[in-house]
Amino acid sequence: MLTAIQRDLDLTADQAQSRLLNESRLIPVAVHLRRRLDDRFAGSWLLGSIAQTLVVATTSRADAAQISAEGAQPLIVSRSLARLEEVKEKLDDAQPALSKVSSVRYVDVRTNKVVILSSTPRATANSVKTAGVAPAAIQVITSTEQPRLLQANLRPGPPADPQTGLQTRLVGGQAYYVDTATRCSVGFSVTRGDQKGFVSAGHCGRPGNATIGFNRLAQGTVQASTFPGGDHSWIALNDTWIPRPLVGNDSGGTMRVYGSKEAIEGSSVCLSGSSTTGLDWHCGTITQRDTDVTYPEGVVDHLIRTSICGEPGNAGAAVLAIGHAQGIVSGGSGSCTTGGVTYVEPIGKILTAYDLTLMTNEGKAPASTGSCQAYPTVLTGTLGSGQSVYQPNGLYYRTTATRNHYGCMESNAGGDFDLYLQKRIGSTWSTVAASDSPNPFEELAYWGSPGDYRYLVISFKGVGPYTLGYTTP
Repeated sequence: MLTAIQRDLDLTADQAQSRLLNESRLIPVAVHLRRRLDDRFAGSWLLGSIAQTLVVATTSRADAAQISAEGAQPLIVSRSLARLEEVKEKLDDAQPALSKVSSVRYVDVRTNKVVILSSTPRATANSVKTAGVAPAAIQVITSTEQPRLLQANLRPGPPADPQTGLQTRLVGGQAYYVDTATRCSVGFSVTRGDQKGFVSAGHCGRPGNATIGFNRLAQGTVQASTFPGGDHSWIALNDTWIPRPLVGNDSGGTMRVYGSKEAIEGSSVCLSGSSTTGLDWHCGTITQRDTDVTYPEGVVDHLIRTSICGEPGNAGAAVLAIGHAQGIVSGGSGSCTTGGVTYVEPIGKILTAYDLTLMTNEGKAPASTGSCQAYPTVLTGTLGSGQSVYQPNGLYYRTTATRNHYGCMESNAGGDFDLYLQKRIGSTWSTVAASDSPNPFEELAYWGSPGDYRYLVISFKGVGPYTLGYTTP
């Protein structure tokens, strides 16, 4: 994947490493500031070839000092993100008419506007007038982009010897076939109760369709699918297939899926999916979120727009950002020869739709059941509002092998304490995992290589004691 980031973002090996370190360091800052700014927040994005600058937009000049103090660059704008989303919702209400004259519509936090891509800008502008939105909040851009779905109409070869496929490992990116007529890509491994399966694109198959794996062995059955409106499905596996929290490629390398933390605009993202050239990584950046796309077959809303190139067969492919699931491929325009755009269905949207759980590791954390006392190491302390502390005891712990790190933190009801796991890389401590919900109870898991680690506990709101539990090396 690092090789693909270097190739597709035109970076050296050192620059690619620096970009990923900057993203892991700055994205938690963006999340923290979004919560601080609340309804004044107007978006955040990364700038620079190595993502060295975080820009945070706000509608209030009074927030500039706070943003700068966090190491970000403030930008004062006229419309909050919530306001931009309201504008786009009004356009969504006018979608039947608008879809006839535009291919793509999205919230663009960089310009603080809702952008419409259209091959007929005049007709689009006329349609916008009937939507009842402020013209200053809309930008119509002339575009010849014609998004298409990215399934491949290709039949598999003859069945393989059943003995060779017993207990086949399933990882994200692998090819699979729906009723022997359509080839798509495996997204992420998931569970629903005792059922194990994976998520993929909704346009690839309908409930009841049988699926066949890359090795031409029976694989599973489509349990549910949505298209248009959304573009997602989930497939339950038979006993032959063993799902893993991994995404891979033809060279044998795999990336572990650590979770599903959302990356921000400007972050690097990579897909692994099947195509005519095999299973491979392709990378780009997130350009916009909250994107509606008009395909010839129908409209899909609330997608992520990326600069990743896509190919037929990539539909359903896993899209990752620093080991965190972002979503699965829906469609796109262009190709990996000429360059293009790929649209991604957010993973959170899929998991919520079907009550699924993302498979993130092969082990299990101690059963805390809402308490951190079951962890091998338990520490306590007290923080005031806005204060923070590093644990253990202002120092760090060291591991000599690749292993799972599990952490748990609980504070008083009504408070909001957050938990971060940091790893020392060179002379810099970088955040590698975070649990920063608005709740007083936090848990995180991280699969990490040997090195020095420490926990950071921050009081986002509230005063009082906390309990930190974590697994020891």
